[in-house]
Amino acid sequence: MPRLTSFRDAARSGQFLITAEVMPPKGGDPTHAIAMGQILAPWVHAVNVTDGSRAVLRMSSLAMATLLAHHGVEPIYQVACRDRNRIGLQGDLMGAHALGLTNVLALTGDPVKAGDCPEARSVFDLESVRLLQAIAKLNGGLDLGDRPLTDGPTELFAGAAVDPLSHSWSGLKRRFERKVAAGAQFFQSQLISDFDRLARFMDEVAAGCDRPVLAGIFLLKSAKNAQFINRNVPGVEIPQHLIDRLANAPDPLREGMAIAAEQIQAARQLCQGVHLMAVRREDLIPEILQMAGFSPRDLTPPPMPTTPAIAPKTTPSDRAATHA
Repeated sequence: MPRLTSFRDAARSGQFLITAEVMPPKGGDPTHAIAMGQILAPWVHAVNVTDGSRAVLRMSSLAMATLLAHHGVEPIYQVACRDRNRIGLQGDLMGAHALGLTNVLALTGDPVKAGDCPEARSVFDLESVRLLQAIAKLNGGLDLGDRPLTDGPTELFAGAAVDPLSHSWSGLKRRFERKVAAGAQFFQSQLISDFDRLARFMDEVAAGCDRPVLAGIFLLKSAKNAQFINRNVPGVEIPQHLIDRLANAPDPLREGMAIAAEQIQAARQLCQGVHLMAVRREDLIPEILQMAGFSPRDLTPPPMPTTPAIAPKTTPSDRAATHA
């Protein structure tokens, strides 16, 4: 199978990057996930395939990413350290290369107590920085123990997660720099609810790193959905004025789409891309991008607005970015 590299090529050429997220099925039938990937493909550079996000049991991200690639959808294969030791992780990464996968997002992984199998045993033999180092070694023809790969190196384009809303600015800066040093070629952020904080992160932490940062944009479906996120996602505080907007809208879902489009426009003024999350409504992402001024074929961004968009503000709060 030909190796899909449009995301890597776009990142290296400085294009504004667009990615979106698809969850593997909870079962053996990948039909829906493949269909969502095919809907997204004309609009995004790549589609992230989650790896046991929130520690919820789903199909292997390696299998799902391979299926998407076979259907012409370029995937970003997410790899979490929670469930596999260094032998399993390196084996899967070599397998990903052999299967034609190019893009990898290295994650530590959410704790098992957050998911639907709380009795499971965590591994965490590595964490995201060490996983990035392992990928760099595999690309250089060595395993993590510096032993030669006798059957050839891998060619993986590795990225990492970042949390600009982290309450520890020094910790955020230190971990970001460690990931860059370990070989991260791009960064995808968690849900951004404070664009002032994102601007500060880009100015004070990411400036000069020469690595694209994609801001996480989440589709809020209703006021109830936004309130649920505020209660259950540490560190994210959806501002009250957006909750009120959703509550007063005749069609909350359409209003949530408009908010997401506005946030895409705000993010475009601050960083080199967006990562879109629309859990169970991935089919709406093309329309959201169209509302933000993008077209499906060339992914060319619209002209910059003459008046900067007003990004939503929140008060930064604590955030447990254990999966980053």
